[in-house]
Amino acid sequence: MSKRLVLVAGNIGAGKTSLTERLGTRLGWLTAFESVSDNPYLPDFYADMKAWSFHLQVFFLGHRAEQHRELANHPKSTISDRSIYEDAYIFARALHHMGNLDERDYLAYRRLFDLVVNSLPSPDLLIYLKCSVPTLMARIRDRGREMESSISADYLSLLESFYDEWMQTFDLCPVLTIASDDLDFVHQPRHLDIVVERIQDKLAGKEVITF
Repeated sequence: MSKRLVLVAGNIGAGKTSLTERLGTRLGWLTAFESVSDNPYLPDFYADMKAWSFHLQVFFLGHRAEQHRELANHPKSTISDRSIYEDAYIFARALHHMGNLDERDYLAYRRLFDLVVNSLPSPDLLIYLKCSVPTLMARIRDRGREMESSISADYLSLLESFYDEWMQTFDLCPVLTIASDDLDFVHQPRHLDIVVERIQDKLAGKEVITF
């Protein structure tokens, strides 16, 4: 198989990192993972979201664009557990919706996002992990990350609605949607086999239904 760039997208707790780790190991692909702790605006953002949302999102945009280009140019096939597209279509939009990113800053950010993204190579496949909010909440609670302790079901529902709208219009590459509520790589090893088969079919352009 020729070199591929695959991105994994989905709500907080959908299973992106777990899937990315296993696919990287199984397929021998280079893996890249979302990192928010290296954003120097994060402490200021949590102290005053309205004042620092724009700065936070611009930093993420530059960081993810750089990572996207590096992965696209790497000689090996690569997979990342977050896409640059989610920054604008999901998270910046949520900040704007909740009043933490005002109209002027939001429009300026979106113009910058469009300029940056239009200069990037398109991925070969986007894997979208779709998961119900109760399952997301349970997973977030179980993994016990302090920075996620204030995430509410209402916030996850808002993000999920934005994901649904984004998926209806995304056309940069093929999309493989996986319902991840019952995805269990530990107790159901066959689940990973099925996912790998579907990824390989998608990348090969196969759309076969068997009965």
